[in-house]
Amino acid sequence: MKNLNLNPLKKLEIILGGEHQNLATDVLDRAGVKGYTIINNLSGKGSHGFHEGHLMFNEDDVLVMIIAAVPEELVEPILQGLAPFYNAHSGVVFISDIQVTRLVKFSN
Repeated sequence: MKNLNLNPLKKLEIILGGEHQNLATDVLDRAGVKGYTIINNLSGKGSHGFHEGHLMFNEDDVLVMIIAAVPEELVEPILQGLAPFYNAHSGVVFISDIQVTRLVKFSN
């Protein structure tokens, strides 16, 4: 097996209400992000108390997390695109340093 080269990227974990999922994915798409993963029905505790992650009436009534691996130069434009939303709504974006083995999957 060949040696795998590791390449640095940033991982964004965007948590927000499911009814706002399209806003976040639109920001990612406009920034040129090649792909992302969406996890529905999150549970957890934050400044607004405990949130139960079960499907109530539809997928808009739950918290979602959108995970994307992006080059460092895309982090600031994505955060700027999300800032107006987070100024008016609850949620959070976690940013961490990661390494990936197949950079071609994440770059244009």
